Formats: sequence, C-alpha cells, structure tokens
Amino acid sequence: MKRNSKYSAPAILGIDVGGSAVKGAPVDVRRGKYLAERLRLPLRDQARPADIARAVARIAKHFKWRGAIGCGFPAAIRGGVALTAANIHKSWIGKNVAAMLKKSTRCPAFVLNDADAAGIAEMTFGAGRGRKGVVLLVTVGTGLGTALFSDGMLLPNTELGHIEIRGKEAEHRASDAVRQRNNLSWKKWAALLNEYLTTMERLFWPGLIVLGGGVSRKHEKFFPYLAVRARLVPAKFRNKAGIIGAALAARRFGSSTTARA
Repeated sequence: MKRNSKYSAPAILGIDVGGSAVKGAPVDVRRGKYLAERLRLPLRDQARPADIARAVARIAKHFKWRGAIGCGFPAAIRGGVALTAANIHKSWIGKNVAAMLKKSTRCPAFVLNDADAAGIAEMTFGAGRGRKGVVLLVTVGTGLGTALFSDGMLLPNTELGHIEIRGKEAEHRASDAVRQRNNLSWKKWAALLNEYLTTMERLFWPGLIVLGGGVSRKHEKFFPYLAVRARLVPAKFRNKAGIIGAALAARRFGSSTTARA
C-alpha cells in the first residue's frame, strides 16, 4: 500500500457517515490509531446525497488527501451501492455511494455498513481482538447497529437493530435516543436493552457481546442491570470505531477499492 506523503505511517482516510454529521480522520492502519485530530461536519436535516458527498469532499480537502478512503455508511451496502437508508434520506437507496465519493473526492473509495466498520475495528485492535467463536457487536446510539462475526469472519449487513420486538423495531425501543427522549432511568432503559440482547442470544448464541457507541463510555451505569449468558464488554474504541474500522476495511479490500468505486 502506498503511503500518503504527509504521513510516515501507512495511512487511509477513514470516514464515518451518520444522520447528523460526517466525521473523518487519517488512520494508521498498522496500529489502528488516528494520525490527526478528527474533523466533524454537521449535516442538514435528512442527510441528502449531495450534502454527504460535499461533506466527505471537505474532509478530504481539509487533510489534503490523495490516497484511499474507507467509509462506514448507515445502510446495507453491496458492491458500493446502498440497499437501505437508516437515519439518512431515502433517496440514497439504489445509489452507488462509492462512485459518488470517488467523484467528489477524486480518490478511490471503499464503502461498507457503518456497524460493520465499527466491528472490524473492535475485532482487529479492540475488545474482540483474537476472539474465536461468535462475537456480536452492538452500537447503541440514535439506533442499534450490529456486526456479527464467526471466528473473526464478518457476516456483513446484518442490520439486526431492525428486528421486531413486541410489535416495534428494536431500535425504536432500546436505543440511547429512546432513553434520552423518554427521560428513562438507566435501570428502566437497561431492561429494554437487555430484552433486545437476550433475543439476539436466542438467535445467534454469541460467546462475546461488545457494546459500542457513545453510551458505552457510561457502561458502569447500566451494565449491572444487564443479564446475558455471553461475556459482555464495552467497546474499546467507542465513537472512534467507525472511522478506524472503515480505514481498516479499505486496507483489507484495497485491491478492489478502485473497482468498487
């Protein structure tokens, strides 16, 4: 892999797209660390394609980027194309995200599901490193994102936050956004989250569950109320996981970066 001339370490620009902001930073893909302070750009309501493409281009320009880009995106992704749209504008469905980012940045781009990106970071350098068997990562934030691994191999695009529990999508019952919106105590919210996690256990029987997202930094407030059979740990990278994992994924699939874009 070619080095970006600005950095001494092999680097890829990692991008994490969300419904309210786009974040990015150059990542040392050999160590899983930022090489510069992250840049966060807020989005307009609904996160339309032109707004996101423009934000990614601004981030690339900010870092004077001329190399590969890895992007975690809130959708099921196949061949660079968005098949769904979670917390972003529905006009993304059917769009070739990788091609749009390549055009806006003039850099080769690899795109994958945002929770899958976070999972790759945790499995490579974080809480799931070296773990065999089934590992489930759940990112808890505006929604519930999931990444599922078996002996280190990713099953992409699981999107298990949309599974139905008691007649509602799970992320509409147990996300951190629900906790904040309804002003729930940690104990009451944990009961909803626990119901979701035990449902996942009955379906996949993971040996390890990693909880990520911003709320994981407060894990001591709600972990005592969770009762699952699997070992339960907070994510190491938390909100950094998406950027780092996107860069790692672009490196792992680097030979196909240009083709997918």
